Amino acid sequence: MSAVPARGARQSHVELVIDVLFADEDLVVVDKPAGMPSVPARTPLDPPCVAVVLARQFGFLEPVHRLDRDTSGILVLARSPAARASLGRAFETRQVRKRYEAIVQGRPLTSEGEVRLPLARDPDRPPRYRVDPILGREAITRWRLLEISEQPDDGRWSRLELEPVTGRSHQLRVHMAWLGLPIVGDRLYGRRPVVDSGELALRAVSTSLRHPRDGRPLEFTAAPLARMPEGGQPRQPASGAGGEAVVEPVVASAEGPTCCQ
Repeated sequence: MSAVPARGARQSHVELVIDVLFADEDLVVVDKPAGMPSVPARTPLDPPCVAVVLARQFGFLEPVHRLDRDTSGILVLARSPAARASLGRAFETRQVRKRYEAIVQGRPLTSEGEVRLPLARDPDRPPRYRVDPILGREAITRWRLLEISEQPDDGRWSRLELEPVTGRSHQLRVHMAWLGLPIVGDRLYGRRPVVDSGELALRAVSTSLRHPRDGRPLEFTAAPLARMPEGGQPRQPASGAGGEAVVEPVVASAEGPTCCQ
């Protein structure tokens, strides 16, 4: 619909721009840029959050869910307390379907799978989260291999479609790291040394929900991740590379399972 520049919001001296995908009297749906908080900033040095940037145009706005600051893509905001309550219930009862794309280091051995690993805050390494079968909250992620790329210098990259069945903080990032497939550019959970692609290669590309006022189905889409990492040559997964992997928290391990190449 429109693009709104975030004045004063800078990331490496580049102005952050919010693309407004949909707006009516009840909700606003945007394509959030990487580097912009989805909730109010913690310090004056941080960029303003999405609701603050859009307040002049839309007035009261409250995000119905969160995207990590470094994650780009679709964010839904309510324009009234009633809409916020209705949309909040839809998210809590898993009536909203979200789909992400990620570029990860490594290659899974199967073409799709599901991760069931409970997550809790890591008190020793804030703001990190960790797999914790005792104190953790249920967290479920479905994934599907979209394409792979071989690099000549220690390079195996994969593009994955990720569907968070639950919506825990850092869920996709922790689950992928635990699988041995850390997301490119992830400075919290990535391998050392961290591959610096400029941005976290994680993007919310699709959200489906029902309108909070009349219940009509709505689906919003954003452009996919632009490309594989520099030097990679994307290709489709080989036919016959199949099978489905399900990972459940039978044994907790900081290193994660052997499930990738």
